[in-house]
Amino acid sequence: MENLASKAELRRHLLAARRSLAPDVKTQADARILARLADWLQAHPVRVLGAYLAMAGEPDLSALYAALAEQGVIIAMPVVLNKQQPLSFVRWQQGDVLARDASGTLAPAAREQFLMPDAVIAPCVGFTSHNLRLGYGGGYFDRTLAQQPRPKAWGVAYAFTRVSFAADRYDMPLDVIFTD
Repeated sequence: MENLASKAELRRHLLAARRSLAPDVKTQADARILARLADWLQAHPVRVLGAYLAMAGEPDLSALYAALAEQGVIIAMPVVLNKQQPLSFVRWQQGDVLARDASGTLAPAAREQFLMPDAVIAPCVGFTSHNLRLGYGGGYFDRTLAQQPRPKAWGVAYAFTRVSFAADRYDMPLDVIFTD
């Protein structure tokens, strides 16, 4: 229980710090994250990329999604169909209609033709030196990464959100984390 309390406290602190980023600082940091991820994808191409729609001050990667789609990469967004299940992914294109999913998050309204991404990008509220991700506490990415076959898992985070916390048995490490 103590770890849950410390994770909740870390989450509140990091979200507040992220909200306080000056817009120009955030824009520059997002650009550096995007560039690093784009370079990585040149060396590690994927056919289907599990992405995310930025919310709550997360790094905005929408320009990368547009560029990848032009190159023929299928962009798939997560949808929560049931709060106790892994994420499902559906094909997404800029301008698609969005609707709230079972978690209350905006996601593609079309909820058919599910895809299994080759890799997923997971936005991190915080992260550790062991590539553990601190998310919003719902466990969706951890349940998704516990599946077999497991997609590659790439985190994105602001460098100042690197923290330390004890791993829970459900915490699934990411393969790599890109920061500004």
